[in-house]
Amino acid sequence: MAKAHVLTSRADDFPRWYQDLIAKAELADSGPVRGTMVIRPYGYGLWERMQQEMDSRIKDAGASNAYFPLFIPQSYLTKEAEHVEGFAPELAVVTHAGGKELEEPVVVRPTSETIINDYFSKWVNSYRDLPLLINQWANVVRWELRPRVFLRTTEFLWQEGHTAHATYEDARDYAAHIHRNVYADFMENVLAMDVVPGRKTARERFAGAINTLTLEGMMGDGKALQLGTSHELGQNFAKAFNTRYLSKDGRQEHVWQTSWGSTTRLVGALVMMHGDDNGLRVPPRSAPIQAVVVAIKGDDGVLAKVREIGDRLKAAGVRVRVDDRTDTPFGRRAVDWELKGVPVRIEVGPRDLENGTAVLVRRIAGSKESMAIDALSALLPRVLEDDQALLLTQSRRRRKDRTVEVTTIEEAEEAANSGWACMPWARLGPEGEAKLAERGVSVRCLVAADGSVPESDDQPGNVAVMARAY
Repeated sequence: MAKAHVLTSRADDFPRWYQDLIAKAELADSGPVRGTMVIRPYGYGLWERMQQEMDSRIKDAGASNAYFPLFIPQSYLTKEAEHVEGFAPELAVVTHAGGKELEEPVVVRPTSETIINDYFSKWVNSYRDLPLLINQWANVVRWELRPRVFLRTTEFLWQEGHTAHATYEDARDYAAHIHRNVYADFMENVLAMDVVPGRKTARERFAGAINTLTLEGMMGDGKALQLGTSHELGQNFAKAFNTRYLSKDGRQEHVWQTSWGSTTRLVGALVMMHGDDNGLRVPPRSAPIQAVVVAIKGDDGVLAKVREIGDRLKAAGVRVRVDDRTDTPFGRRAVDWELKGVPVRIEVGPRDLENGTAVLVRRIAGSKESMAIDALSALLPRVLEDDQALLLTQSRRRRKDRTVEVTTIEEAEEAANSGWACMPWARLGPEGEAKLAERGVSVRCLVAADGSVPESDDQPGNVAVMARAY
């Protein structure tokens, strides 16, 4: 079947392609207030799968889910000076409610370090209360000046983890555990995203943190996107909120803390990293629908067979949808499923029924073949795993092919027009970083010479990864 040209070509206009795909794959719409979004059912289904996978890993890391209020007294944010300075331009502040002016304005949460620390100071009394490991799934508001659906929106959904520990070492190790075993594992093994784990520079560090660990991904146009962060907060918030505990030797000590988060930005990343000119390509492990069984015509036998195939695949553990909407033309339905990036499409028509076969269309591999219906249940799990691996391979190859080693700021700027650049941090340094920032290029992270995460900013051999970013 000839492809219907329903999307702008990525090569012609990548931002327009992205907006086209978000709309035509029915992922989201713009909300009524500038910068907000309405997440449509299919887009929310992608987020739900992400939630489930991350939530399981977060709980395996020992954290428990809780919920904290949306409104935060403005005075809370002023307790940690660096934190409030970092968020001040993005705050939404409520001054009136119930027809009256409030005695103290309240902030719609941009993040919850301050309010959670107020409660940590009440809940933590002795070393027996530590570590305290809390996560919440919530929405936040950051007044975005340059909104883009999923990537930067005034309101978005996320999870935010907050922990308190007895020692610096325990907090440091926990932040690294979340970075590696929750986020990196999820992104690589479920989202099939090649990511670079690294350490943020002081310039790019989270406001109020002593260290920020990040995961950076290369999108289809060569730009970078920050996909998740894990922060060591040191004792900054503990001192601001007087969060202390009685140690084993009877001394009052301030706790050491972490915070970490990932957002609905991951849906946008999924689009930009894996999508092509025909639509989205969803990794099978994260797909809300792994296979769709499509009836080509409304023949009774065909309808019965596609429903039977659907039942068989469901019994085999495949997340399946039966498309028996034969009052809608088959071609239109095929294009719609292609746009949505469902990994496998199984097409059955009257001739297929006679032959005991179906047409298997693999969205990720781009193949199409006829095969025996009876073989589908056994074959499909392997096909899905093969295509999962293929997406990760493709994203990894893209980053390697479009990353170059440079020796000057000018070379880094040139390389960032189409991909990433790498340079020894000792050569670039904060001064060179500032010059790059004036040219719209940022140091996405520092990595050690062997590709691991450095233990400090000035560790010998650190390499700066530079790119233009969303």
